[in-house]
Amino acid sequence: MTSLSFPPVRAVGRGAAWYRGDSHVHSVRSDGGELTPEELALRARAAGLDFIATTEHKAAAEPGAWGQLATDDFLIVLGQEVTTRTGHWLALGLRPGQAVDWDYGVEDGLVDRCLDQVHRERGLCVVAHPHAPYPTGGFMYSFEGFDVVEVWNGSWTSDQPWQADNEVALAAWGRSLAADVRTGSWRPAMGNSDTHWEGQIGTPHTVVFAEELSTEAILAGIRSGRSWIAESAAVRVSFTARVEGGVDGVGTGAEAGVEAGVGERLATRGGRVEVRVAVQGVPAATVSFHTDRERVHRAAVPGDEPGLVRWHTTAEDSAFVRVEVHHPDGTVAALTNPIILS
Repeated sequence: MTSLSFPPVRAVGRGAAWYRGDSHVHSVRSDGGELTPEELALRARAAGLDFIATTEHKAAAEPGAWGQLATDDFLIVLGQEVTTRTGHWLALGLRPGQAVDWDYGVEDGLVDRCLDQVHRERGLCVVAHPHAPYPTGGFMYSFEGFDVVEVWNGSWTSDQPWQADNEVALAAWGRSLAADVRTGSWRPAMGNSDTHWEGQIGTPHTVVFAEELSTEAILAGIRSGRSWIAESAAVRVSFTARVEGGVDGVGTGAEAGVEAGVGERLATRGGRVEVRVAVQGVPAATVSFHTDRERVHRAAVPGDEPGLVRWHTTAEDSAFVRVEVHHPDGTVAALTNPIILS
């Protein structure tokens, strides 16, 4: 195992699979944190999570506080919330005891040096709650150099799991995809609880496809966009696209009939594409389909389990497709990264 894998464990028996994790949590070692590492791990497992990332404010995670809490089916990723004067970001996949400088603002020109420090360790740099409504929370840096954007941040500043600042963050990220997908440099979205208090962990969390339950594999899945965001472990979403008229297949090759999943690229060869979304755990849900032409279609999820919704498009009409799952009151229950159509 490399230095990124701490503690040095892998999940037993699952291998390549979908793993649920919350990559923005605070213990009593952070300002405002009320839960011990032991309590966080216990509550994360009860919430159906497979991993968490430690993101204490301004300081490295203390390996001795977390090492004994990992098991062969529960991973702890070491990280830090870098709370600068003009925006916060998450450094995920740090070495034990490694800390990232936080005492600067956009005017100091130091953020790129800190991003390089994390990237040298093959870690992940995440824009955190870019429109947070409190001093230092608004993100003033360019997204250039960051790997991922946290578009859904939890309810620690509110009693609602879906807030206005999340709506703004999601809309801004969605608009950026139209240009970024065409240059091949799009940044995936993720969601985390930003847990400080009881009852917050896992709302929301990110569901990641990874080759195994290790830090390297989880970060690779997040970096590639092979992930979607859920408000709880009760929510299940399957999102695929396939070119009509060919034989069944799974992968990202160039043949008609090949199927792609979230974060993957589908070579359509000019064919018509069927997009399928299956939803469980969200009663009376509505699915909305979003492309580089913004929201293009909405449909109610049928009452059968799992409720299946289909929509059709082409690569000429849609450079990508992503979906959102909404409750009847309009709040978000789940959202996905895009499938790229080419």
